Amino acid sequence: MQSRMKSPAWTVPGAREALLTIHKATESFDVPRTTLELVHVRVGQINGCSVCVDMHSRILKNLGESDTRMFALAAWREAPYFTEAERAALALAEAATRLSDRADAVTDEIWKEASRHFSEPALGALVMTIALANLWNRLNCTTRQVGGDWIAQYV
Repeated sequence: MQSRMKSPAWTVPGAREALLTIHKATESFDVPRTTLELVHVRVGQINGCSVCVDMHSRILKNLGESDTRMFALAAWREAPYFTEAERAALALAEAATRLSDRADAVTDEIWKEASRHFSEPALGALVMTIALANLWNRLNCTTRQVGGDWIAQYV
């Protein structure tokens, strides 16, 4: 597999730095880093972004995440390995990623459950993380960026 071009995040001056600034801002709220990384991987799985699935799985591994949880992430609803807060974050991530699947993509029920586990600033960080993950996925998938060993330098 070969990419179509270098990532727009690297070719558009200032874009990568702006995206990394947003990413850094989302980490300063009361959402566990593991939860944010699980969200990144799940959004990448939904969108078919090999770069993000690869990169964020490596980050999770470096954070000490178990293979069992990472292998079960695609089936998190049926797997017993995730906390209620993680489930709420993953449900929100899936709904916000699949906006066109139904008229009310992010239902009040999904939002209420997420609100039960996260403060408003933390929810803001979670929503920004989901949006940023989707943006990275769209950049990577459109230009056919390839996951792999090169990612290790960023993890």
